[in-house]
This record gives sequence, structure tokens and C-alpha cells, in this order.
Amino acid sequence: MYDYCHIGHARAGIVFDVIYRYLKYAGYDVTYVRNYTDIDDKIINRANQEGTDYRTIADRYIQAFDEDMARLGMEKPTVEPKATDHIGGIIGIIETLIARGHAYVSEGDVYYAVETFPDYLKLSGRTLEDMQAGARVEVGDKKRHPMDFALWKGSKPGEPWWQSPWGNGRPGWHIECSAMSMEFLGKTFDIHGGGKDLVFPHHENEIAQSEGANGCRFVRYWVHNGFVNINAEKMSKSLGNFFTIRDVLQKYDPETLRFFILSAHYRSPLDFSDQNLDEAQSGLERIYSCLATLDEIISGGAPAAEAGVTGSLSEVGRELREKVDQFLPRFVEAMDDDFNAAQALGILFETVRCANRFLAETREMTPPSLALIAAVWGVLTEAGSVLGLFTTGPALWLEGIKSARASGIDIAPEEIERLIAERAEARKAKNFKRGDEIRDLLLAKGIQLLDSAQGTTWNVK
Repeated sequence: MYDYCHIGHARAGIVFDVIYRYLKYAGYDVTYVRNYTDIDDKIINRANQEGTDYRTIADRYIQAFDEDMARLGMEKPTVEPKATDHIGGIIGIIETLIARGHAYVSEGDVYYAVETFPDYLKLSGRTLEDMQAGARVEVGDKKRHPMDFALWKGSKPGEPWWQSPWGNGRPGWHIECSAMSMEFLGKTFDIHGGGKDLVFPHHENEIAQSEGANGCRFVRYWVHNGFVNINAEKMSKSLGNFFTIRDVLQKYDPETLRFFILSAHYRSPLDFSDQNLDEAQSGLERIYSCLATLDEIISGGAPAAEAGVTGSLSEVGRELREKVDQFLPRFVEAMDDDFNAAQALGILFETVRCANRFLAETREMTPPSLALIAAVWGVLTEAGSVLGLFTTGPALWLEGIKSARASGIDIAPEEIERLIAERAEARKAKNFKRGDEIRDLLLAKGIQLLDSAQGTTWNVK
């Protein structure tokens, strides 16, 4: 790693964190490997620019990556290997590829001979002929074919190196990943993933190396998340239209970014903008507001949820009970359909809307109502634990959002609360004119009042 992570990395990280969480939730024994590239051309170039060594650069940005992922609520993978800890395994794979005729030595470098692997480009569906159209081997090029790729690079002056049968040098990027996956997951494993931009050449080359060395299938299922777009263009450093995770988290809560990323199916393009993030924050806030109300009622002494208790429930209550009973089966069905977290969020929103209607009409909490409230809380938070959401107490999260917004208004929170109390007294005395005046006064200052059966809360519009 040679720089701070951008929101494309956030998307990949969140997608695979949710897959990891869901597979464990579904009862699978999961080994989750997330490896670090700690030696490559970009790391060496950054070290040379700063007048330091590759290890300083790699360690700095690995630490930054870990900090960013922790802020986004990622669970730690089972193992997080670094390429430079697996040089011996890398050399062993290269030796096997040479012995099997898939690789050759050329002036201290070792290249994979793509023409020896008939299934090359099977993942992307391209052909070798299409890829080499217009390409040619330059005079003095060490490669036999334009598409051959480096497995081992002979050392250059000032570069880090390790001893090998072909002379001092360092591994190519693609072979590092094959070696680390074989070490911790075996010759064949279930799921391999990353951003869509890794399909070619990185994952194609991993397949060629791994299957060429082992003679068996490398990966059963490939999972690639779509691009993040800025103004309809793919975000990339070369275009200068990228945002780091740290940039975004200066303005938005980490769960808001996570919620935004999960709002689209992971394979689809994701359009990044302040407007879309604002909408995501509003959606998340609606759910947290519902959870806060449920939490307040439950903390007042709700009994445990009892399936089938419907005795004195209203029509909306019976509808909510049905949604609660169907919630987890529908949630599982959505996640089983190619980890469709966006559809799962839709089911969650349906339940929250129905719960809000139930809360708005319920004046007295009977035992069946209290049991239903507890059941709603249970299914929402269970789904949240799979999606990595609702990890903060609802009241605390809402207060944090409110405080961040209130920093931009010209009225103190204490004054808002005083006016809300005055409005409540005015309405109690049937002085609705004064109540409306207070509401309009606060609205003019950007404060929106939210009335419910449980009282009045406020938010920054």
C-alpha cells in the first residue's frame, strides 16, 4: 500500500465485510483472508520520492488502512498476511511453473508464458488475439509474447531484493496473491473477490498462475463489486476525481457512508455525491429515530417478544406483527440472492414505516403491544448486526448527528428545548396560535419539530 484509501476501497471493504458477516450468520465456518501488498513498483516509487525505504511507506499506509476500516465498522479478517512474509512460497510456485513449462527465465526476470495456458482470459471472456491486437514485443523486450507477465523481477540499483534461483530480485504483484491464498485457503477455495477493475489483468493472472502450478480449479465463485462514479465517470486517481475515506468522514458519519454503499447492489455502479450521501443519512436517521422510540418504550419495561400474541392489536398492529414474522425469512432470501443488501434494506424500511404508523396510533401500551415492540426491535437489530449497522445506541447516534448539524445554526440546543416545552404548555392550554408561532420561529431557523405519541423531538432541516 502506498497511499490513503479512497471510497472505492471503502466499497470493496464494506461489501466483503457484509459477505463475511452474513456467511457466519448463515452458519458457515468462514476463513476470511485479506492480504496486503507491501512491495511493488508504486511503493518503491513513493519511497524514492520521500527519500525513505519501502517498509516505511508500506507500514504507514497499512496502518492508515486499518484505521479507516475500523472507523467503517469492519470486522477483522481471520488473517491479514503481507507479501514480504511469503517470499519462500512465492519462489516455490515460480519454480513449479518453470518446471511445468508455464514460465521462463529471461535476463534475471521470470515471466509467465500465457500461450501455455489455454484458459487464459476465461474470467473476463476476452481472447488473447483481441488483447494483443495492436500490441507488439518491443526491440530488446525480455518477453516472448506481449501479454506475458512478470512473476519475478531482477533487482535494480537502490531497490529492495531477496535471493532467488534466478538472482536477487522481488516478486511480481500477481504472484504474491496466489502464494498467500494458497497458504491460508489451499489450492482451491470458495470465494475470491475485489473491485471490478481487478478482473483483468490481476485476477486473470492469478488464475493462470495458480491453476498452472496446481493443475486444479483455483476459485469456485468470483465476486466483483462495481465502480464508484463521480459525475458519471469512474472514480480514479488518474482522473483526479477521487475522495479518500478520511475526506468523506470529515463531513459524514461512518455509518452513513456504510449505509450509502449498501443502498445499491454491490455489482452495480454507485454514484457518489453529497446529495446521495445526504439522502442516505436521512434514511438512516429515520431508522435510528424508530429504534430510539422502540428503545425508550422497551427500557420502560417491555416483556420479551412472544410470537403469535395478537389479542388486542389494532389493524396496523396485526400488519406489523405479520411483517415482523416474515422479516427474517425475507431478509435471508434477499441475502441469499447474491448478497442483495440493497433489497434487505428495502425490507427493513418497510418494517420501520409500519412500526412508525403503529407507534403514532398507539396511546396505551398493552402487553401484546409491548411484546410486538420488542419483536420489532429484535429483528431490526439482528439484521443490523449482519449489515454492520446500528452499532451505536440510537439516542447517542441521533444526538451526534444533531450536534453536528446544530454547529451550523444560530440557536442553542438549550433554547430549542425551552421553546419546545413552552409550545407543549401552550398546546395543553389550547393556545394553538402560540404553538404555531413557536413552530414557525424554529422552522425559520432551520429547526424541524417532529410530533409523536411519545412527545416532540427536533432535528435540523
